[in-house]
Amino acid sequence: MSDWIAIGAMGVVAVGLPLVMMAMSAMLRPSVPEQGKSATYESGEVPTGTARVQFNIQYYMVALLFVVFDIETVLIFPWTVIYRSALEQGASLGTILTPMLVFIGVLVVGLVWAWRNGAVKWVKSPQANRRKTERQDA
Repeated sequence: MSDWIAIGAMGVVAVGLPLVMMAMSAMLRPSVPEQGKSATYESGEVPTGTARVQFNIQYYMVALLFVVFDIETVLIFPWTVIYRSALEQGASLGTILTPMLVFIGVLVVGLVWAWRNGAVKWVKSPQANRRKTERQDA
């Protein structure tokens, strides 16, 4: 039971310490409200237009695919480290390979699905398509 008390105390400290530090900084910092502090900073330039720019969804799709396959390498690496020692200890090849092949199979199915739905196909802007047709006509 004492192990759980130590874990609980560590959790209280992990949550409480940052909260106390944020409360202390909010109470002790000087508060000098100015109009310039709330303005958008644009590298010393006067901002023009709106800050809301719509990005192409492809950026997010590429980022998500990168994260998925980056996590895959993180999960495959420990498996490859214990692969040989598990074989030496008498585990069968099927017992070792089946979970990893299922994992890789799920990732391949996900990649095929993303590919068929156009997640990895980069969409060109209408302006880029217009330029391309102008070059071909010239």
